[in-house]
Amino acid sequence: MARENMRAADEDRRKVADRLSAALGEGRLDLAEYDERLQGAYAAKTYADLDRLLADLPDAAPLVPSPAPAPVPAAARDGVRAQWLGHVWIPWAKAAAFFTIIWGLAWVANGDPTAYWPAWIIGPWGVVLLVRTATGLAGDEPRKHAEEAEHRRRLREHRRDRKALYARAVAAGELPAKSTKQQRKAYVAEAISRGELAPKPRRPVTGG
Repeated sequence: MARENMRAADEDRRKVADRLSAALGEGRLDLAEYDERLQGAYAAKTYADLDRLLADLPDAAPLVPSPAPAPVPAAARDGVRAQWLGHVWIPWAKAAAFFTIIWGLAWVANGDPTAYWPAWIIGPWGVVLLVRTATGLAGDEPRKHAEEAEHRRRLREHRRDRKALYARAVAAGELPAKSTKQQRKAYVAEAISRGELAPKPRRPVTGG
């Protein structure tokens, strides 16, 4: 298969993002062009998509395809699967325990056993979850769930770092206390080009 048609990896997208950040710092791209190309880098699927983003920049050598990632250890796969199963089934287990306690208290209060009515709630719900579990395991949902969780964690860290950057800039007089959105955006782009702030994490590309 020709290199241009090969699927790009996350590491390749990160390398292109770094080159675009350097081009912004050198004045070769303006802020709007940088933002548009950065979004294109993280949305790229093939090496041809990435090449187009660097074609008009000097010293834009073609990316060398990243090696295939090492196999995920079985223990790590089991941990990801267990986390996903907990995400799917823990709400059901909590609800089952809650309704069972109510049913038990009613039994004690009345002094007579009653039909186990929680079955009408947790039974159909459990059947739905069994189907979801089977299809999810077959469709690699545990890995996708773990990637989404990691993406949300990185977004929280990025927001925290960005707020700290704004606070330092205001304290140093580099930004007005009531700066506009455009001013903050421009300052963030400059901070990224200087390496003071990582680019905003993009949603994982799952292929397809």
